[in-house]
Amino acid sequence: MTNYVLSIVIPFYNEEESLPELHRQLTEALTSSGQLYELLFIDDGSTDRSREVVSVLREADSHVRLLSFRRNHGKSAALSVGFRAARGRYVVTIDADLQDDPSEIPNLIKKLELEEGYDLVSGWKRVRHDPLTKRIPSRVFNRVTALLSGIPLHDFNCGLKIYRSEVTRGVRVFGERHRFIPVLAHMQGFRVTELPVNHRRRLYGRTKFGIYRFIAGFFDLITLLFRMKFLTKPLHLFGSLGLICLVFGLAILIYLTIGWFHGRWIGNRPLFLIGVLGIVSGLQFFILGLLGEMIAEGRTPEELPLREDSDIQPPEGG
Repeated sequence: MTNYVLSIVIPFYNEEESLPELHRQLTEALTSSGQLYELLFIDDGSTDRSREVVSVLREADSHVRLLSFRRNHGKSAALSVGFRAARGRYVVTIDADLQDDPSEIPNLIKKLELEEGYDLVSGWKRVRHDPLTKRIPSRVFNRVTALLSGIPLHDFNCGLKIYRSEVTRGVRVFGERHRFIPVLAHMQGFRVTELPVNHRRRLYGRTKFGIYRFIAGFFDLITLLFRMKFLTKPLHLFGSLGLICLVFGLAILIYLTIGWFHGRWIGNRPLFLIGVLGIVSGLQFFILGLLGEMIAEGRTPEELPLREDSDIQPPEGG
């Protein structure tokens, strides 16, 4: 079996015009690097001739592999399949629209191989050649993600990244979470950094970006932050919310009780209902947290990711 150094994962959807040129540029960059490589083209249910174009490339180049979905499932699904199929020690992802520059791949390899201990190097499109309607939401998204996740990256969603293979085996990508692969890797204990890369204007086709994806990204970010901080200790979150509600509700009821002793009728006051609601909500949050703790106990240590050099053999006599 060939020991590949590089697996290039290329998800694509309706990019028939750019694929031949992308293949040419990748071949040029990777041949000059002298590394054994494979090109994994992942067809995300294209409705144009993209699949036929890659099939022709595969006939002429033994480095090319093609995996196809019967319908469109999204970039996360395509990357997940590509990660599972990759055979290289390092895995590179690159978009098929030619905006990512294949000549940057050797620079990413050098960064990963430096004695700095990084497991994932993400490209940073410092100078972007996208319309303003895409650049502004992306900048806001990256700033908020960096602030909330604590990972000081400028560009989480750059398609050009390089990973050690243990990262792609340990990170589960689904839904629309390809935007947060650096966050997912960080959650698993991998070290993440970035490197400025060249970004080019789109020559063919049209962007797949839409305002819904921008909004959905923040929902996914909230989910990931919850998993990062409270996956194994949900009572810390729901218990805190419950305590706030209980204190709020009790304070209102104590205030109303003092008024009742001074002859004020409280039965028809809206404030009384708010106090009761605070008590009930607090108890519900506590119960939800306890249920979450019981579910979290199902995640045994055997399911948590270990380093490849970990000694997992049982001790003698055990």
